[in-house]
Amino acid sequence: MLSQNSRNVLPLVGALFTLYIVWGSTYFVIRLGVESWPPLMMAGIRFLTAGILLFSFLALRGHALPTPKQWLAAGTIGILLLAVGNGLVTVAEHQHVPSGIAAVMVATVPLFTLCFSLLWGMRNTRLEWAGIALGLVGIVLLNTGNNLVGNPTGALLILLASASWAFGSVLGSRISLPVGPMAGAAEMLVAGAVLLVASRLSGEHLGQMPGAGGFFALGYLIIFGSMLAISAYMFLLKNVRPAVATSYAYVNPVVAVLLGIGFAGESLAPREWMALVIIVAAVVLVTLGKYLFARPAGVRSVECEKR
Repeated sequence: MLSQNSRNVLPLVGALFTLYIVWGSTYFVIRLGVESWPPLMMAGIRFLTAGILLFSFLALRGHALPTPKQWLAAGTIGILLLAVGNGLVTVAEHQHVPSGIAAVMVATVPLFTLCFSLLWGMRNTRLEWAGIALGLVGIVLLNTGNNLVGNPTGALLILLASASWAFGSVLGSRISLPVGPMAGAAEMLVAGAVLLVASRLSGEHLGQMPGAGGFFALGYLIIFGSMLAISAYMFLLKNVRPAVATSYAYVNPVVAVLLGIGFAGESLAPREWMALVIIVAAVVLVTLGKYLFARPAGVRSVECEKR
């Protein structure tokens, strides 16, 4: 039989594994999916289906339904994070941006988040500014590498996606959202509907019915990439430090790059490998820097008194 400590630790390990591997693998799976699905259509079906399933499950379990005000808030965040954030990444991969490169660029989200926090009067520390500066160096290196130098549109789309996700994350912590996983369900419902409307307006259509690989990719994104991963993230936010819960930001790019190289024939130039290391280091600096470079308690106490 498992000890009490083991029973407490196993869910945490499982949730972290889900975020590290599943969210890291979604970039590769998106690449597989857009080979047979129009990008906005696939993203719309993904989030609308996941939203319907999760919303129905929660409603049957007795979770409180969102109020009109909460629907408006969840819809706003869903559009910023999922419709624009994830939707543009899907479009970029459809335009032949390698999945590993897309994941490395999306890893800059914590850096954008620090910048948008300034709009609400949150001051960044010198350590965080150093991380932002280091991340900018990584972005410049990445955008002058072999995979993006000939695809400026794809690079711009992913930068816009990252900025939208970051702004939505900052805004989401300051408005009244539905309680618990119901927030994710409502966000996916609205985002899915918006993406399908955008797909229709942009003239997307299925030239032919996707094969087994296309449906496998869509199913994986619905069940694992949306429902399971979002639930795991919500669980971690309630049970571990935020620095641990958001550690996926510097693990996902590594997972995505390895999957892209191993199974999709992608490759990174030396400059792009350097950019990967720099961006991951920058994200580690802004998320874990205060723990890695913690100063003695006496110094912190003096600073608090001065403030």
